[in-house]
Amino acid sequence: MKIRYFADTDTLLIEFREALVAETRDLDENTLLDVDAQGNICSITVEHASQRAGAPHFSYEEVAA
Repeated sequence: MKIRYFADTDTLLIEFREALVAETRDLDENTLLDVDAQGNICSITVEHASQRAGAPHFSYEEVAA
């Protein structure tokens, strides 16, 4: 998984897997969901991320099973 914040465009990109994107779905006018041919989520793009998702301020925590 990769999380990238592009300050110049205020865009947050969350990549869950490296796969060939078969379709991009608009969840709303500022949120895109990329899926592969099997419908698995590849990535989510959030525009205006500083307002909508609190980017670039975030924390990461891995929880043991």
